[in-house]
Amino acid sequence: MHLIDTHCHLHVAAFDADRLAVMQRSATAGVTDIVVPAIHAAGWAKLLALCANIQRPTLHSALGLHPLFLSQHQTVDLAALAQAVRQQPPIAIGEIGLDFFNPNCDFSRQQELFVAQLAIAQDADLPVLLHVRRAHDAVLLTLRQFPQITGIVHAFNGSSQQAAQYLARGFKLGFGGMLTFARATKLRRLAAELPLDAIVLETDAPDMTGAAHRGERNSPEYLPEVLATLAALRHTDAATLAAATSANARAVLQLP
Repeated sequence: MHLIDTHCHLHVAAFDADRLAVMQRSATAGVTDIVVPAIHAAGWAKLLALCANIQRPTLHSALGLHPLFLSQHQTVDLAALAQAVRQQPPIAIGEIGLDFFNPNCDFSRQQELFVAQLAIAQDADLPVLLHVRRAHDAVLLTLRQFPQITGIVHAFNGSSQQAAQYLARGFKLGFGGMLTFARATKLRRLAAELPLDAIVLETDAPDMTGAAHRGERNSPEYLPEVLATLAALRHTDAATLAAATSANARAVLQLP
């Protein structure tokens, strides 16, 4: 099987001690491609260097400013992002979006950064990797300003109605470790009922670890466990789902 992890922060310090070993185990597990989204501008150089140097699995860079790291973003980072995209085009703009979970967060600043990065993505004809928490309606409203943009809604946790709106725009929905928890009944039901061409797989490693590794660092080598859960929920064999979700990822991210 060939699997694509569409969201894995492989460049962060949590993997510094054993990154190559993680990559080897991931390749053995069938993970052929990993999309590595940025968090803040300070990490772009390390991320780009990593994606340029590791060949198995193939690493694909995404550059952006995460909505939860506002204190680490500077106004000049937006100009730097536009320049970086021109000089060394990533596979996507991300991780970007809106997160309304913390009521003390500066929602206005989040929105400004989100809109600015969507504009950069549209100008560069790149897909986006969306971080959305308790903000799907606001994100969908904002996306109306950018009708050409598609991408992936990372760790989708919205309603079936919201899912339908994203799908109508050409977005794919990412499912990861949370799907492996039996208590995630709403998420599991949605994953079982969505059209197959709507779904991509992810880990969000080192975060959002699945049920079998609760309390541990998450890793892209665990992606087959997400696949196995999805196969059980949809009563479909894993090989069929691996091929379909990988094809979905390649299509929306324009992967070779």
